[in-house]
Amino acid sequence: MITNACRAIKAVMLVLLAALTSCQPRKTVGTMVPKEPDYQDSSQWYVTERQAAADVFYITSTETGDYQLADGSTCHYADTYCDSLRAPLYAEMHGVDSLLSGRLNFYAPYYRQCSLQTFKSDSVKAARLPLPLGDVRRAFQHYLKHLNGHRPFILAGYSQGGMLMLELLKEMDDETYRRMIAAYAIGIAIGESHPRIVPARRADDTGVTVCYNSVRDTSCTVPGWKKSRVAINPVNWRTDRVPALLITEPSPLLPVAEQKKDTMSIRLDVPTGLLIVTGFTGQDYVLPLIGREGNYHTREIWLYRDQLRENMALRAAALLKNLATYPHASETGFQTGH
Repeated sequence: MITNACRAIKAVMLVLLAALTSCQPRKTVGTMVPKEPDYQDSSQWYVTERQAAADVFYITSTETGDYQLADGSTCHYADTYCDSLRAPLYAEMHGVDSLLSGRLNFYAPYYRQCSLQTFKSDSVKAARLPLPLGDVRRAFQHYLKHLNGHRPFILAGYSQGGMLMLELLKEMDDETYRRMIAAYAIGIAIGESHPRIVPARRADDTGVTVCYNSVRDTSCTVPGWKKSRVAINPVNWRTDRVPALLITEPSPLLPVAEQKKDTMSIRLDVPTGLLIVTGFTGQDYVLPLIGREGNYHTREIWLYRDQLRENMALRAAALLKNLATYPHASETGFQTGH
């Protein structure tokens, strides 16, 4: 399973580094915006159904770069009907499903995400994000109505996907929120307060938001970083400064069998909400265009994959146990160890 996930993540990185592509999006007439995804079309979803009592709804990180159209203009959004632009999205979905889902069902929509170049400017980001937000909003509503079957679910997003996921969380109605196991906002900062954004405080609380950002030290943040008021250590699931030991392979881009495991100390810096990682030896982690040395944004899922998978199962079991009216609450089949 880990070998396949490594290959998928390696494919993601290779495609992301290619700034141009020969694929021409199906444009909306008179615009440089690709065709809107139709979420009744199964090709616009990555789905793994495991007959589980709970789901993961996942929104991918940025896997798209700016690319030229036939007329020489530049497109800043993924085309979900173009195979070459779908490929890195698929690779991430498959990799995350393999690493994190365990026995949970997994649903991830293709969406017209913004290009990586978008995030070099806050004003450009603000202007472009409404389009992908509209896509994931429609996808989430389709999922709730046609795919979820009133099961409890985990809402998860990574990087750009985490930003969009946070908006879905804030818009959630009471009935839907009661079924939300937890929200995992990976690799973003949460500076705002909102009734739906309840910081996780331990390993098994539910209806909460999990958030963290890994760096070598507090000087290694990406441009535009702001303090996160929601932060937790994903190794010991504490919100104080107590460090945790993590021993794992540093890179998803190399075969696991060929790597020496790093022995790392993982500590939460409470004033900033940053996760301080000591002992990481990887050399292939810097995010193109906006990354910097000592910022481990591209490793946020890989490093903590075992802890995240076990934690999702633990929180799912906790909520299912509490949902006395849920018909399968006594038949979860979940185990906290995999």
